[in-house]
Amino acid sequence: MYDKYSKKATEFIDDQEIRDTIAWAEENKGNLELINRIIDKTDELKGLSHREAALLLCCEDEHALKRIYEQATKIKQEFYGNRIVMFAPLYLSNYCVNGCTYCPYHAKNKHIPRKQLSQEEIRREVIALQDMGHKRLALETGEDPVNCPIEYVLESIKTIYSIKHKNGAIRRVNVNIAATTVENYRKLKEAGIGTYILFQETYNKEQYELLHPTGPKHNYDYHTEAMDRAMEGGIDDVGCGVLFGLNLYKYDFVGLLMHAEHLEAVHGVGPHTISVPRLRNADDIDASEFKNGISDELFQKIVAILRIAVPYTGLIVSTRESQKSREMVIKYGVSQISGGSRTSVGGYAEEEEEDSSQFEVSDRRTLDQVVNWLLRLGYIPSFCTACYRLGRTGDRFMSLVKQGEIKNCCLPNALMTLKEYAEDYASEDTYRLAIEMIKKEAQDIPNEQVRQTVLEHLHDMDGGMRDFRF
Repeated sequence: MYDKYSKKATEFIDDQEIRDTIAWAEENKGNLELINRIIDKTDELKGLSHREAALLLCCEDEHALKRIYEQATKIKQEFYGNRIVMFAPLYLSNYCVNGCTYCPYHAKNKHIPRKQLSQEEIRREVIALQDMGHKRLALETGEDPVNCPIEYVLESIKTIYSIKHKNGAIRRVNVNIAATTVENYRKLKEAGIGTYILFQETYNKEQYELLHPTGPKHNYDYHTEAMDRAMEGGIDDVGCGVLFGLNLYKYDFVGLLMHAEHLEAVHGVGPHTISVPRLRNADDIDASEFKNGISDELFQKIVAILRIAVPYTGLIVSTRESQKSREMVIKYGVSQISGGSRTSVGGYAEEEEEDSSQFEVSDRRTLDQVVNWLLRLGYIPSFCTACYRLGRTGDRFMSLVKQGEIKNCCLPNALMTLKEYAEDYASEDTYRLAIEMIKKEAQDIPNEQVRQTVLEHLHDMDGGMRDFRF
């Protein structure tokens, strides 16, 4: 039975409720009166239920779809403005004991080069990332209790935070590692992580178990209940996601929203971020063998509806997506993107080995090229980590977001971190665009006292000072 307050995976992600939701949405997709009422409801900026969102996903009426995209654009602007947060993945190890059929790190792949970074190699990777201008990382590892134990991850986090190179520093480390115990989540919290990220891959239990035939990840319930254990361990910012292409997209779309509703109901805080990766080729993985791929147009629709269904949540798209695809979804809801990414172990300090990547990167531009592109599109690339460092996490962060007050911090912090990037790392053309953007946007800060303080800090940066934040 469906129960969003339950901590049992098969109850808060109830198969029958998902199937009933999809059937109901299909049955009512021609009910334009109901669809328009749901779209009207999004003006309240309080999100939608999984059933309401599923109906919008099934909608095919051109006028209603136009309204959905208009609302997504408006809601994104209301919560996130024109800021885009930048990050990069850092792969520590590709040793893995799981048998995931869509990932080249699976245990049966005997020809992929296996590697675990030493602390000195991590240092070189982090310096390379700092020299690009990155301030926020997402750690990635395979699941292997022998070659990549929790102690190694904790030591690596400590190493990353300790590295100060020129004006560079990693200020926030998010962690994407396998589902683990409450005790280990407490250790990650004590190590100072930002967000704990774990993709569900698919919420369909039967399909999940087929895709993960061997290894600890085969356990659907343990994996799906990981966010509850993370929050019990004190981690109040968690990030969810599914890998579109593994299963029927409507099923996973509904399951993803049910997971968000569950976290909100039980812990009072929904997901800090939602990621929407699509399946890609990699080493011995041929994405075309999976018959559930989604088109760019459908991907855009999913992002837009997620934005209006969970307006408070950051939406992430990685370099799995092309420049064209990323430009499309940024408009309708995405608020965080990676730039200059490498998806192999040790890929930043040295030339990346293509056959060691976890997936094919579609957007291979440098971070500076991505920043330049965003500026030309009218967005503010933000390297801000202030909320995490000032304790605005979990319910404290969400309350500010839902009240519409977080933007009073976000715009000043975005402009000041963009100024840091421009002064220390930008090419000549990117520097020019960044300074023009900063001058323009700084004048639009509504609070006069905040505006004057920001202008003073921007001036101080010309003299070499760094790391101002609200």
